[in-house]
Amino acid sequence: MVRKGTKIFQFNYICNMKLFRHILTGLLLTLLLLPVSASKSFNRYYNEDMGAYMLPFVMIDGDTVPSLSFKEMPVYPPVKKKAEKFYWKTVRDVKKVYPYVKIVGSEYARITAMLDTIPDEEVRTKLMKKYEKALLKQYEPTMRKFTLSQGKMMIKLIDRETNKTSYELIKEIRGGFVAFWWQAFAKMVGADLKEDFNLSTKEKDRIIERVITLYEAGML
Repeated sequence: MVRKGTKIFQFNYICNMKLFRHILTGLLLTLLLLPVSASKSFNRYYNEDMGAYMLPFVMIDGDTVPSLSFKEMPVYPPVKKKAEKFYWKTVRDVKKVYPYVKIVGSEYARITAMLDTIPDEEVRTKLMKKYEKALLKQYEPTMRKFTLSQGKMMIKLIDRETNKTSYELIKEIRGGFVAFWWQAFAKMVGADLKEDFNLSTKEKDRIIERVITLYEAGML
């Protein structure tokens, strides 16, 4: 006769083993699906004599324990139903404009550092005109293909990247007169060069930040 307590113990043991096997299977799939660059991060290599992959290890109380390092992966709760349309539109727009936003950030840092070394205003003006022509030649064909929503996204992300709105950057580099007219033209099509990025007050900006985090992690 099998006691009730024994049955409960066997049931719990079987359930725990199923869960453990599920975790092991998930870990195995994770290891197999890792790209080559990730695999190199923990220096695994294939041993032909043993016919198996060898991993680095550490000794803990006399036991050999595999030692692996994984890249941090951001995890978020599911997107709310009412925000799904905006979320996937944001994914599309971020993928399109974010690489150019990073270029703007690096170029802004480079050009401001260079201008700081030039005290002569006339020389600075000539340099900026030459610089502007070079940028237009390189990037204008691509920029012209941006949709209005992608242009708005770029304006917002420039503030995120540089801590200055597009309007402030234009005013700083090109002067207030140019910034005023460019803002007027932007307003005519429904955009705003003074648009900022604010996680504390704007729910949509928090969604955008989530998308950027996933994009930078290679998960989109």
